[in-house]
Amino acid sequence: MIRAITRSARRHPAVVLVVWLVIAAAGFTVGNGVFARMTTTVGAIAGSESQQGAEAMGDAKLAPPVINAVVSGDSTDDPAFRTAVSTAVSDLRGIDGVLAVSDPFGEQAPVAVDNKAVLINVELAHQGDLLADRVQQRLTDIDGATVVASGGPLTDREFNNQATSDTRRAEIVSAPLLLILLLIVFMSLIAAGLPLLIAVVGVGGTFSALLVMSFFTDVSIYSIQVTTMLAIGLGVDYALLMVSRFREERAVIADPSEALAVAAERAGRTILFSGLTVAVSLASLVAFADPFLRSIGVAGAAVVLIDMLAAITLLPALLQLLRNRIKPARGRGERGRAFAGVAAGVQRMPVLTLFAVLIVLVVAGLSVTGLRLDTSNPKSLPADSATRQLTEDLREHFPALAGPTAITIVAHTTPDSPELADFQRRAAEVPGVSVVNPGRSGGGLTVLQATPDEPTSSPETAGAVRALRDLEAPFAVQVTGDAARLVDYEQQLKDRLPIAAGIVLLATFVLLLAFTRSVLIPLKALLTNLLSLVASLGVVVWVFQEGHLVELLGGERMDGIDLTVPVVVAAIAFGLSTDYEVFVLSRIRERRLAGIAPDQSVREGLQRSGGIVTAAALLLAVTFAGFMTGGFAPIKEVGLGLVLAVAIDAVIVRMLLVPATMTILGRAAWWAPRFLGGRPPVPSAPPAEEPEPELAASAK
Repeated sequence: MIRAITRSARRHPAVVLVVWLVIAAAGFTVGNGVFARMTTTVGAIAGSESQQGAEAMGDAKLAPPVINAVVSGDSTDDPAFRTAVSTAVSDLRGIDGVLAVSDPFGEQAPVAVDNKAVLINVELAHQGDLLADRVQQRLTDIDGATVVASGGPLTDREFNNQATSDTRRAEIVSAPLLLILLLIVFMSLIAAGLPLLIAVVGVGGTFSALLVMSFFTDVSIYSIQVTTMLAIGLGVDYALLMVSRFREERAVIADPSEALAVAAERAGRTILFSGLTVAVSLASLVAFADPFLRSIGVAGAAVVLIDMLAAITLLPALLQLLRNRIKPARGRGERGRAFAGVAAGVQRMPVLTLFAVLIVLVVAGLSVTGLRLDTSNPKSLPADSATRQLTEDLREHFPALAGPTAITIVAHTTPDSPELADFQRRAAEVPGVSVVNPGRSGGGLTVLQATPDEPTSSPETAGAVRALRDLEAPFAVQVTGDAARLVDYEQQLKDRLPIAAGIVLLATFVLLLAFTRSVLIPLKALLTNLLSLVASLGVVVWVFQEGHLVELLGGERMDGIDLTVPVVVAAIAFGLSTDYEVFVLSRIRERRLAGIAPDQSVREGLQRSGGIVTAAALLLAVTFAGFMTGGFAPIKEVGLGLVLAVAIDAVIVRMLLVPATMTILGRAAWWAPRFLGGRPPVPSAPPAEEPEPELAASAK
């Protein structure tokens, strides 16, 4: 199949080029419309009690959008200050679409501890940007006062803008670095430009795939960052593999077209299996009920397949057109010997190497045992964002209002019900709850707000949510809010994670089995991938949750890891680990098929693939690191997790664990039942000569 696909692309390069240019152009024009259709909803589990409670309040119009503003001055007793604030409140009440505006000087209004600020709450009829802008403008125009306004549509827009700006910044930062590194690898501007072209096509395809998805399901704004990372990183990876292999073949085959045919078939097979394994790993996210994870799964798998198809069609077409301008690889005799030397050293003491590496990975992953999940909150945004500043101002002027987010109880009864008063009293006695206050009522519902003693991510607050749900009542009760949503999300993970993991493990095993014709190698790959994943997540927890070295990344210690991060990092990192496994195994398998002994085939396979894997990992790490330059904490966490996963996998696992385990297994590594083809055949003829690979300059 690969031979037919690449042959067709080489025979009709102009047609293939035009088709992909149209796809890319559509992505960057029509596909850009996806930004207007995305949602900020993350962690909402359809059918969960928290979601049902939120929908019930929405239907009864008990949860209108609210813009909050802290207005500060020299003193709240200053007549000029009070006059300016009162005038603004009157003007706000006259804006069409404003439902209510609190009286900052009324008897029920909170009083600032320093007597220098007042709090204004503005309820809106809808989430429209124009209405929110009018309210914000009037608030910021209060004479002689400093105003920080956020909440409702303003906060949603701030999260959206942060996601978009982080994506653009990452692309601006990573693109020139990628070009420089590719120039170092290939020492040719034309060859270096081809991987970037594939990455651009992948990004365009990302926008188109997400746009199509948005017509059928909710697509989270944050999925654009993750899928863009993948589009760039894997596009560069696959193009690097194909172009490098072509240069290798050119070094021993005089006819460029014939060299391209061999390179396209051999590298294309590796890219096909690699793309399928990464796509399956991401597609497993559809097993979860969270729309965010589903959109990451579907869009991510689509993007990987787009990159894969571009690599096995567009790249052969471009290489056919440029075949005489791509120079052969140089330095055949010396390149890659360092990787062969490392492999030889490992093979002299494989058991010791295996145990040493296992100890390092286990220690790195220890912190994952203390992992706590948390919802996205103002602390996730940069310190200069309005949403974050509002939180800080509340903590400074109104510390009583800056505590943990309340647990919302939706009682299906009227506020004057005697049973409700009894329920409220019992709810206040629940461990972990400090006070329960009455909230809005209407439409046959009454809302109670239970203030927890501990932050949203704490086990005590989760216990309080469960205890409130267990309270008996003569009316229907739904517990919602951030803490309840987190409890439902964690329950979803417990219920769906085995299904998603089973899909990934089984599909990866089957694909690697088909690729290697071996049973033990896929099992070994699954175990080592899981080890590198645990180590990566452990370091993420150690940095962001425990606060070690987090300042170096421009962040700060968080109460917990964002609830979406572990699953997203796990799906992507596991797929990428298999990606590099395929890169290495393809060259080892080629040497085994050529009749080389098991140990020697490992050394030669690493010699031929070590530089490519190192270069690919470096380029992918640069791509992921670009997203760590943004200001949104969850994306920083994802970026760090993926950078670590790539580094651990490419350096520790592929260079140390692979030769150690395969040396210990020996010939048994290639065992398979007869119906699967058994061991690779050993020809009677001498092993075929292969060109030395094109490697990164650092491997010379």
